[in-house]
Amino acid sequence: MSEKSSSSGSDEDVDPESGQPVELGGVLSKWTNYIHGWQDRWVVLKNNTLSYYKSEDEREYGCRGSLCLSKAVITPHEFDECRFDISVNDSVWYLRAEDPEHRLQWIESIELHKAESGYGSETSLRRHGSMLSLTSAASALSATSTSSFKKGHRLREKLAEMETFRDILCRQVDTLQKYFDSCADVVSKDEFQRDRVVEEDEDDFPTTTRPDGECNHNNNGSKEKLFPPASPKGMNGIDFKGEAITFKATTAGILSTLSHCIELMVKREDSWQKRLDKELEKRRRVEDAYKSAVNELKKKSHYGGPDYEEGPNSLINEDEFFDAVEAALDRQDKIEEQCQSEKVRIPRLTPVPPGDVYSTIGTHRFATKVEEMVQNHMTYSLQDVGGDANWQLVIEEGEMKVYRREVEENGIVLDPLKATHSVKGVTGHEVCHYFWDTAVRMDWETTIENFNVVETLSDNAVIVYQTHKRVWPASQRDVLYLSAIRKILATNENDPDTWLVCNFSVDHDNALPTNRCVRAKINVAMICQTLVSPPEGDKEISRDNILCKITYVANVNPGGWAPASVLRAVAKREYPKFLKRFTSYVQEKTAGKPILF
Repeated sequence: MSEKSSSSGSDEDVDPESGQPVELGGVLSKWTNYIHGWQDRWVVLKNNTLSYYKSEDEREYGCRGSLCLSKAVITPHEFDECRFDISVNDSVWYLRAEDPEHRLQWIESIELHKAESGYGSETSLRRHGSMLSLTSAASALSATSTSSFKKGHRLREKLAEMETFRDILCRQVDTLQKYFDSCADVVSKDEFQRDRVVEEDEDDFPTTTRPDGECNHNNNGSKEKLFPPASPKGMNGIDFKGEAITFKATTAGILSTLSHCIELMVKREDSWQKRLDKELEKRRRVEDAYKSAVNELKKKSHYGGPDYEEGPNSLINEDEFFDAVEAALDRQDKIEEQCQSEKVRIPRLTPVPPGDVYSTIGTHRFATKVEEMVQNHMTYSLQDVGGDANWQLVIEEGEMKVYRREVEENGIVLDPLKATHSVKGVTGHEVCHYFWDTAVRMDWETTIENFNVVETLSDNAVIVYQTHKRVWPASQRDVLYLSAIRKILATNENDPDTWLVCNFSVDHDNALPTNRCVRAKINVAMICQTLVSPPEGDKEISRDNILCKITYVANVNPGGWAPASVLRAVAKREYPKFLKRFTSYVQEKTAGKPILF
């Protein structure tokens, strides 16, 4: 690496006339990019500015870039002994010297320039008069005008360029000011000498030339003072024309960079203003939607608590509603399985009244309504699924078949459901008894949360209130219904032994609707027929010889809106589970016991 100064950090590095560090130049390797890697560049350190050129011969064409060292940070590399980095704000130069000694020389020289700079030195308030040459200043402007003004450069880079130009311009102003001060001093001295000579020779004009040649007399009688040519101290080393051109170039660079800064700030302000306007508009729409939703919820009378999840204005879409219901039902099934595995059933000795008690209509106030319901179910529920009934088969699992008719009223699903099933080893009386008996209701019914008998009307009729477990996001339901069990008298000897339990909604003063639950309406019938296969020989009838044919019919009004797809999916899933769970319970309870016809 060739250099103009080989020493650093000593008195030899300082110009005795100007008091500033001398210029340092040499070849350093500079990291360009990942394609070209390290490239040799001619680097010049002068007047607190570090500039680089493609080569020493191309200095006259302008530098490729420059850094003002006033706020530069020099960082020697931790592992590479020849490398050091120079950073100013976001601009970083990665440089490598040919050996560690040259790296140390460059670092010390750069630090010396920083310390002796009038901008950043705490002990000096003056600006040094050494100036960048016209070539250096013009090259700095060239670098700024060619590379720095490219689109995409950030505002910080432009501000860093402004600082560099500011330092250069201040030094140029100092240089020009010194030149002007020297010129003024020379003019003042010249005028003083002229005035003194005129006063001395005012009365005595020499007619001949003096030996020293100070004055002479011309043909017109005038005299002329001869002054030796005066030159201000330090002026011979200044190229005034070059300094003026450099000053003009620097100011042009400042104006151009400032214009670019203003343009960037205006664009940035416009961008932020647009983003602010978008955010304000988005906030306004959200606030309007929120107010509209709150007003709609206030207008709608809704059961089921403060969350208002269920209903036509629900914030949950149909798919999310369905997924939430499915997840809740799955959790309930797991809990039920755990409870069943841990539960030890205590046999209940429920007395069963004789069959003639179940055959009577009764004399209570709902007797007529019960009889009407029984007749309707016996007439229509046992009809085949063909014909005008329009039953659709939705599930078939072994002996079980589930049919449905799709019916909606005011957007509420009222699908009637019909299921047929055959169970061996139990009679119709036993199935209906366990279905009606409130003493064992909680043993097999897993969907009930609370249960109580509101009124006992007779030996075969009660009014029951029950609340079902909530399945979020649906609201909790409660039901108030009359439950009656009847033995259907045979009309001929070929009719099978038939029993029926009908549950239908009623009103009662002791169980009025509340805002806590949505009151559902039901009309349910469990019709059981006992079929007996005669045993061989003289054997007695055993449970292997009996079969119970079950027909279950349900008409349920959920009492509130819920997605039709959800209600139908839940019914399709839960009814078969209910029948299997209940019939398995009956078989378990009757196993090994005498047959009850």
